[in-house]
This record gives sequence, C-alpha cells and structure tokens, in this order.
Amino acid sequence: MADIINLLAGIATNDPLDELRDHRAQAKENAQLSFEALLEPEDPRGVSYRERYAVAAFTAGLLGSDRAEEFYRDLLRDEDETASWAVAELLDEAVLALDSRAEVRGPYGIVESAALSAESVPGPWFTADAQSRQTLGSRLIAGLEFAHLLALHPRDARPAHLALLLESGWDEDGIVTLAQLVSFLNFQIRISTGLAALAHAPIAAGAPVPDSLPRDTGGAGNAVVNEDEAAASARASAALTAVGDRVNTYPHLARPTLFQQSGLGWVPWIAPVAEVELTETQRDSLIEAGRAKNPYFRLLARDPAALRARTLTDLDIFFNTTDGLGRAERELAATAASRLNGCLFCASIHSDRATEESGRRELVQRLLDEGIGTKSRLGDQVWDAVVDASVALTLTPQVFGARHVEQLRAAGLDDGDIIDALNCAAFFNWANRLMLSLGEPEQLK
Repeated sequence: MADIINLLAGIATNDPLDELRDHRAQAKENAQLSFEALLEPEDPRGVSYRERYAVAAFTAGLLGSDRAEEFYRDLLRDEDETASWAVAELLDEAVLALDSRAEVRGPYGIVESAALSAESVPGPWFTADAQSRQTLGSRLIAGLEFAHLLALHPRDARPAHLALLLESGWDEDGIVTLAQLVSFLNFQIRISTGLAALAHAPIAAGAPVPDSLPRDTGGAGNAVVNEDEAAASARASAALTAVGDRVNTYPHLARPTLFQQSGLGWVPWIAPVAEVELTETQRDSLIEAGRAKNPYFRLLARDPAALRARTLTDLDIFFNTTDGLGRAERELAATAASRLNGCLFCASIHSDRATEESGRRELVQRLLDEGIGTKSRLGDQVWDAVVDASVALTLTPQVFGARHVEQLRAAGLDDGDIIDALNCAAFFNWANRLMLSLGEPEQLK
C-alpha cells in the first residue's frame, strides 16, 4: 500500500523529503500502520468500514483538506454511495458555517476556568438534519457529531458526549476506536499539510518573514447559545442520566484552573481495561510494561493495534535524537500545540520536559502564562519559529505555509529539523484530542 501521508502531501517515493522522513523510519512506518489499524483493519471490531470512512471523509472536510476528503470519500463510495453523498451534503453545511466565521479559526471552546475565561473562542456547532439522520442512521450521526467536536471543539468535550455515543449504540471499545480515528486524522492531515508546504517552499528565502506572526484565534467575543446548541446540551444531559455509571463525571474532582508545569494527573470518563484483565495483545500494545498501571493507556488498549502503532510513532518522533531537532525544541512544539488546543494535562507534561531539556523554566512558563493569542515574543529566534510553526499547524483549519518554512530556515533549521518540528506539533493534535475527549486532568496534591 502507498504511504498515505506521502500521497496526501504529494511526495513521491524516494523524493528528498521522503528520504528525510526515513530518518524517523519507525514514525513513518507506524503512522502508516495507524492508518491501517484505524481505516483498513482486517477485523473492523464493531466499527464498520462504512462508519470509519464516513467519519474520515467528514473530518478531512472540516480540516480543510480537499485531497484527504476526496481520498476518504472514494473509500466510502465503494462501501455505500448514498452515504458518500449524504456526508458531502453535511460537509457543505458544516463548512459554510465555518466560512461565515473565517476571521475566527478554531480550535473553538468555552473555558470553564474563570482564570482562563478570556481565552474562550465560541464557534459553530454541528446538528444533522432529519433526512441525513434517516439516511445515515442515528449511530453514524452520533459519530459525525463527535468528529465535529474533536476536530473543531476539542476543549468543549465533556462526559456527556461519551454518554451520547453510548446511547446511540457505540460501546466503550468503539468509542476508543472512534476517538483514535478522529485524533489520528488530525495528525495525518496536519503533517501532510506541513510536508506539502515544505516541498513547495522556495529553497532560498523570498519575502522577509514578519517579526511577529498573528497567534490570536479571535478572542472570547460574546458567546451566544443558539437553539440547536441548547437542544444538544439538553440531549447530552439526558443521555448522561440514561447511561448511569458507564460514564464517570467526578463531581468532587480537584480540577486545575491554570496552565502549569507538572503536578497534574488524568482520570478517564469511561472504564479502562482492568490491569488484571489485560490480554497478551493488549499488554504488547503498551510497549512499556509500566504503562499497565496508567488508566489512560489501559483505556487506549481497548484498540490495541491502534495503540501500539501510535506509541511507536510517538517514541520515534520525540526520542530519536540520532540527528535533527533538539529534544527541548520538540517538547516546545508539543507544548505550543497543547497550549492552543487547551489541553492542560499535555501542556503540563511537555512544558516540564521542555524545561528539563533546556533549563529555561521562566521562558517556558511565560508561554504557558501568556498563551498563544498574545503579541509578545519569547525572544529566541529558533523557539519563536518553532512556536509559530506549531501554532500555524494547530489552528483549524491550519494555516502553515511557505512563510513559516522561511521563518524556520531563517532561524537555522534545515529541512530534517523542520520535519521534526512538524511531526511534534502534528502528533500533539492527535494526543490532545484523545486526552480531552476521553477524560480530564486532576490537580495533584
């Protein structure tokens, strides 16, 4: 099978960029294996090919990737041509809502913490029409609503959204597969976008890169809850009551209110696999035996093939230092993406690692405190270039392009370094969405 990331990026086999990708051979191979595990599994395991392809085409359209949307709609058309047209019609409406707010890009989300409320970014919600529900079925519509949430509103995810899936016929294993699928596509499409920009950027710098690139996602504005959103909220609350203890809401959880370095745990909203019940295949998917103690990894072990490929992708992107970008800058890219997506847990872990690798605690904390939407700079050419690139790739739809490539090159990064930075930022658009949609952070004592 052709390498899908290369296909979407328009990179031919043995192209110089393909050869640079081979410097992270495990990441490249396992990104492909992630595609196969989530889109082309030998056994669909309760999530049909029709559902997988429909969710993939819908997600690709929301992320603004015409090439990926066409690719996944072709797969869906082979399964169900009627469904393919129904998804296209839903996308037309969803993208039109995005176009009407073109000046305010995602990720959207209303921040519950009073200390961070100024960072709220209201955005359009997705509600399927009655005809689409009849054509696609309530279960698939619930999957598409969840895909819209993860693609555009990741920090708006709440336990009730998992209850809606359960009530619509998804089980816990299927929910993990669905979350992995949508989150993986956010990685796949973003890294493809970045590689395509790198492939087509002029080798010599053209127009000068401005000293300050805009990072503002639009500000809080005035959040208006429309009838559709209010109805959806009521439906979610009813579903949460209906599913009972299959979804945990943690009413007494100590929730963090600010971005910080270290000091956070994470709790799942649906049940992980009990440690004593992990199968040999599930234990193998963890890669590291100690992860069996971690509820996050035991939850992802509900889809072991996807977990194994994802973990190996992660390890090669961040810890393969035979060449390429430094570890501190890789963790910085992860921190910047997590800060913009609003993932307090991931930002906590990876800002702490950026400090450990660089010794620049105050500078890292400044990124957490001031956020991405400010006009201030970190004052380091390489770090500013990495943050700007990570932000551009994380905005939804993403805006990474030639000017960001020029900025990275002007900071002294070669194309191999740039691929590392793009891999790290893109990967955390995968990781953040899993963390935000399947559970929440906890303030540790």
